[in-house]
Amino acid sequence: MKTPGSITTAAVLIMGLTLNNANADDRAVVQTFYDFLSNPASEQHAAAFREATAEDWQSIGDYSGKNKTSDQFIGQVSGFFAKLMPDLNWEVQEMIQQDQKVVVRSRATATPQGPLFGVDGKGKSFDILTIDIHTLENGKIVSSYHLEDWAGALQQLSGK
Repeated sequence: MKTPGSITTAAVLIMGLTLNNANADDRAVVQTFYDFLSNPASEQHAAAFREATAEDWQSIGDYSGKNKTSDQFIGQVSGFFAKLMPDLNWEVQEMIQQDQKVVVRSRATATPQGPLFGVDGKGKSFDILTIDIHTLENGKIVSSYHLEDWAGALQQLSGK
């Protein structure tokens, strides 16, 4: 006969496994964001990004109130980034999840094919730190707060 303690222990173990799988699933959903950034010209990666984000997803890069929708973000990545930085690589270095938030520390590298924000690196590359906080609901990313060291990229490109 099973004791109430062993039944409780089994239930806790099963719940723990389920939560770990949910976290792994959330991290896999968030990874599609970085796969798209690293493959900016890929329609397949853009479609996977669209599938991973909620219909009303917002990209929040500052407090101006001018957030980007998924269509605007896809246009920026597939247009501006793909043309200017075809070798863009956005490498996830750490992913931490707590509840519905996934925090990502990553590294972005590229060699712009022309001026980036007015700075022509003349073939130089940049390597910058990025931090993102993604909020998920029902297995979809609903918002992404992000911070990239673009000042550092411009400094590297200008050689200063």
